[in-house]
Amino acid sequence: MNKQDQLNMIKEDFINCQKVLLAIGDETRQAILLVLMGTDCQTGLRVGEITEQTHLSRPAVSHHLKILRDAGIILMRKEGTKNFYYINVRSELGLLKTLVMDIDKFMQNFYLNDGISGG
Repeated sequence: MNKQDQLNMIKEDFINCQKVLLAIGDETRQAILLVLMGTDCQTGLRVGEITEQTHLSRPAVSHHLKILRDAGIILMRKEGTKNFYYINVRSELGLLKTLVMDIDKFMQNFYLNDGISGG
């Protein structure tokens, strides 16, 4: 694969990752994700539980949860009138891995082999 083909592939990766990058680029959403990842609860957490651990308001937590859901990073499970939020293990986060791997491959092919070293 030539340099332009690899650049086109990386461009496509960036397009595919846009929603995820925007969603996880926010510090508040990162804090919410860390709370969800750090819980021992396998069934998910409710907004109130996330609010307690992040010290954010309920409306703020709900707003950020919606963005994370829209990006496919978390899922919601309803139980009667209660909503439980949890990490989507089959999420779009895998697209980030592809992006990073493609960039790494590009750098190996076109920069490291030219005798140019980073750092």
